[in-house]
Amino acid sequence: MGLTIGYAAMLEQFHPTEAVALSAYAEEHGFSGTMAADHFQPWVPAQGESSFVWNVLSALGERTRGDLGPGVTAPTFRWHPAMVAQASATLAAMYPGRHWLGLGSGEALNEHVVGQYWPEAPERISRMFEAIEVISKLFTGKEVKHDGQYFKLESTRLWTMPEAAPEILVATSGPVTAKRAGRVADGLITEGAPLDKLEALIQRFDEGGGTGKPKVLRLHLSWAPTEEEAAANALAEWPIAGMRFGKSDIRSPHELEQLARLVRIDDFEGRMLISADADRHRANIQRHLDLGFDRVYLHNAGRNQREWLELFGREVLPKLVR
Repeated sequence: MGLTIGYAAMLEQFHPTEAVALSAYAEEHGFSGTMAADHFQPWVPAQGESSFVWNVLSALGERTRGDLGPGVTAPTFRWHPAMVAQASATLAAMYPGRHWLGLGSGEALNEHVVGQYWPEAPERISRMFEAIEVISKLFTGKEVKHDGQYFKLESTRLWTMPEAAPEILVATSGPVTAKRAGRVADGLITEGAPLDKLEALIQRFDEGGGTGKPKVLRLHLSWAPTEEEAAANALAEWPIAGMRFGKSDIRSPHELEQLARLVRIDDFEGRMLISADADRHRANIQRHLDLGFDRVYLHNAGRNQREWLELFGREVLPKLVR
């Protein structure tokens, strides 16, 4: 796809009709695709929403022209991987050449709702990679079956298939998973983090076989007309970026709300840029492009989405280079 600067539609924050409208507005102002969050619950209650990502992606297909995909779906607990494969193949058939499938190992916040045992990280990662194996088999369009450690699939096929199967992009924040993803996935997805950590992830992904494959980043930021507003938005709307610990085992938005009270502005350093200066944001995005990311989806923490989209579309996106 070349250089993609897309919009991150955070379904934890916005009603689905608003999220679709914002994605279309982003495209009107130069953003070239949409990554839509897949959550069963918001991170913190103040965010207030959590709509069904596949409905939203279908609506995005009608309202926009760019690429679209979930960032990211866990094909392991709430979902059997066969259902994820069917949903993704159908979307790709409806909107040829536009849909990619982002997959991850999941968080308890979303996956515990079905009442299954929540395992340690190594098992969650193994489940994810086995699920990718199931989905990849189904994406051939042939009759397939699977009898694995975690999943079973009786002999079947996907009857609705696109001409080309969607890209499978694997989300990771750890080097071991990144290397394994380089071998089996079509691309990498990760979140904003200190640059040295991101550089190590890309290196391990390439070592595993990911050289030349897409490197995709969702980059959180907080822009507002004043520094004070930008800081207030970050603390109120996206405190999780300032939580310097793993959140995969936390089950409730209310638990995260309690932890959010401990977050201070300094905690965002190196993890999310908070600034009223559009050029500082441009330079920060450019540093990530220079690191090797070729697809970046931007999320502004505040509710001031249209004002932000207009400014970045006018003053930031045109100055970015690959």
